[in-house]
Amino acid sequence: MSATPVSLPDREATKGVAFGLGAYIAWGCFPLFFALFDGVPAFEILIHRVLWSCLFLVGLVTLLGRWGPIRDALGEPRRLGRVLGCAVLIAINWGLYIYAVETRHVLQASLGYFMTPLVNVALGMLVLRESMHRLQAVAAALAALAILIQLVLLGELPWISLGLAFSFGTYGLLRKQVPLDGLSGLFVETLLLLPLALLTLAWLSQAGLSHFLGGAEVTLLLVASGVITALPLLAFAGAARRLRLATLGFLMYINPSIQFLIALMVFREPLSMVQLATFLLIWAGLALYSWSAWRSRPRRASVTATE
Repeated sequence: MSATPVSLPDREATKGVAFGLGAYIAWGCFPLFFALFDGVPAFEILIHRVLWSCLFLVGLVTLLGRWGPIRDALGEPRRLGRVLGCAVLIAINWGLYIYAVETRHVLQASLGYFMTPLVNVALGMLVLRESMHRLQAVAAALAALAILIQLVLLGELPWISLGLAFSFGTYGLLRKQVPLDGLSGLFVETLLLLPLALLTLAWLSQAGLSHFLGGAEVTLLLVASGVITALPLLAFAGAARRLRLATLGFLMYINPSIQFLIALMVFREPLSMVQLATFLLIWAGLALYSWSAWRSRPRRASVTATE
């Protein structure tokens, strides 16, 4: 018996899942990488992340011949306002995440990325006036209840979680309005941040505070931060082109799940009963959100092929 040939859509979907897994697993393991920067301030790591991402993307865009949409975007400065907004938001997100790892608040970072889909739903309703399904409303309410529990019982807001969720959620909101693909968009965003990064690097060097070129290991890690920023985004772009949004939505939970396990098993961060209750409420909200997304997914039309 001959094996049934695999159709082209199935092969593309398999590639998409592989790309998606690669991107989300890499993002989930980021705490292990940023924990290697012993004694380097988060803001210094951030400026090198911007600098080396931009330089790496120059080579990649040249290799792939993708300068066309970038030239079009840069040729209309008045339309770069939203891109600049995206650049500022992603810089805040990156810097806050690095700070969370350095200060061993990876559980808060994990919670922030678990909350992001629910923040997206809330922002879509408040800003874009999108309709919210009943299950989505309940999911968002559970997330709000989780934050309220932490505020009342612990007396503090999980500001790292909220900062990561709202910066990335707002970034996604603005990014939808920018007519640039993932690679071109990331390059223009880092390009807009590059002057500030270079000025800050010059100031650090002048003040004798720069860790760059102070040791081979740290210097290589700083350069590598740009590469590991770009590669998962390219994998994600490959997944987004081949998969439905519902499938991408389910894969998205891999990232914070890995971070959660790393926080507990590698960094040995304490997990109080209040924090556990918070996670359980967020997970319940995500389950409702995922069920709502699954139910509202477009049905694949049946196609009869004749040979």
